[in-house]
Amino acid sequence: MILKITTALMLAAQLLHTQPAGAAALLEAENAAISQGVVESNHPGYTGTGFVNYDNLIGSYVEWAVESSEARTVSLTLRYANGTAANRQMNVAGTVVDFPGTGAWTNWRTARLTVSLAAGTTPIRATATTANGGPNVDSLSVDEPGGVDWSTAVVESTMARHSPGSLGGWGYTRGLYLWGQYLVWQRTGDPRLLQYIKDWADRFVDSSGDISHSFSNLDSMQSGNVLLALYKETGQSRYRTAAAKIRNRLNTYPRTTDGGWWHSTSDSRQGQLWADGVFMVNPFLARYGAWVAEDAFTRTEPAKQMEIYYSRLNRTSGSAAGLLYHAYDQPGGLTASWVKPSLGNTNGISWCRAIGWFGMAAIDILEIIPADHPRRAALITMLRNLVPAYATWQDPATGRWFQVVTERGNSGNWTETSCSAMYTYTISRSVERGYVDPSYQVYAERGYQGVLAKVSTGSDGRTNIVDISEGTNVDDVFSYYFNRARPVNDFHGLGAFLIMNEQMTRTR
Repeated sequence: MILKITTALMLAAQLLHTQPAGAAALLEAENAAISQGVVESNHPGYTGTGFVNYDNLIGSYVEWAVESSEARTVSLTLRYANGTAANRQMNVAGTVVDFPGTGAWTNWRTARLTVSLAAGTTPIRATATTANGGPNVDSLSVDEPGGVDWSTAVVESTMARHSPGSLGGWGYTRGLYLWGQYLVWQRTGDPRLLQYIKDWADRFVDSSGDISHSFSNLDSMQSGNVLLALYKETGQSRYRTAAAKIRNRLNTYPRTTDGGWWHSTSDSRQGQLWADGVFMVNPFLARYGAWVAEDAFTRTEPAKQMEIYYSRLNRTSGSAAGLLYHAYDQPGGLTASWVKPSLGNTNGISWCRAIGWFGMAAIDILEIIPADHPRRAALITMLRNLVPAYATWQDPATGRWFQVVTERGNSGNWTETSCSAMYTYTISRSVERGYVDPSYQVYAERGYQGVLAKVSTGSDGRTNIVDISEGTNVDDVFSYYFNRARPVNDFHGLGAFLIMNEQMTRTR
């Protein structure tokens, strides 16, 4: 049985593809029927385009219409914020539910209940029962019977396998995974998830905010996003101090002659731009400006770096136009054997995850910079080139993308899970924000199904995600990429999966 949502924005997605087993349908409050309330967007952290602020009186409500093919019981999850100390009680579909204070209007939590749906249409109304009105309501999710919250399942499985002390050292893969876990915490409000992230970070940040790292490559900077998240959520200045060390390192970090940050300062990689690198540093710098201290550098540099990298890596002609090469070497091969001068000193190969990093970086920066930013249009243009290229090279049989994107017919090639999650996320968010035509959503739907096909639950009850490429350097031969190891539950894949799944769960 498939649950169908009648809100207008969800209808298009439902027509494109039915929901996978175990998925939750999400309905934004701003698209529901509203009585004595107003749609606002002044408190960050909401999903969709805003949230509903109830009028302060008894009887104000938000109502969604849910259709079901037959009578059955489902689980409802309301995402809300209550910046007061008073409990704002509501009657939700006949059940009185408490919505206690969340500490701030920017702190979003969830409340759950079980309801029975009739065959046909059932109104789900959340009505304020006190003179204070209801809390700010962001969304309602409706879980299929027996459905699995795959984000929670992956996080629970990972925390069971690894304590914060054994999760791994400071590095971009753990930072990527923990950012995904942070997104799950934002939705669920489960305090264990944020505590786990904090316990990991506290292995590296002392009480004064010192962090023992030289930050000699872009990869080492990605976990700075974890520090920013912890500063935002806890207010502890030591996380800000540690993040500032990364921010300040960028003041003197070496660049190519056209201003692009080197992927690494090591002798063999000086003067190189890798598409991977844009995700490792630029969203961090944009968030630092938005959450800690904005200045001309944080306002301009993230998007500027994207433009520089794009100018060197973008493929402008042929069937692969819109894709990117993996890397560029300004010295022209003095220390790198993979350089192809005829292809602009790139390596001449479009490796899937490198292009996935780039797409996610563009999306994340656009989420942070203001609407009037002078480089905003350039970032959107990049996505309007990338998304059609993603669509062109999607494998029609699986919905995923190949390790070497353009080599679909090569028997040594294989569909890679982490990049498929990244592409799915980028397409879906690009459609949601109106950067590309809504018709591209079908590619996100296919990609989502393809990635879910690589997720399973073992006999121990824990999730496993397979066909994830291990960490990868640069080469100019296909076999190097084809032969990369595929560790089960590699953190590249876990993190990318969580980011994708939170997006798809929220928007489908």
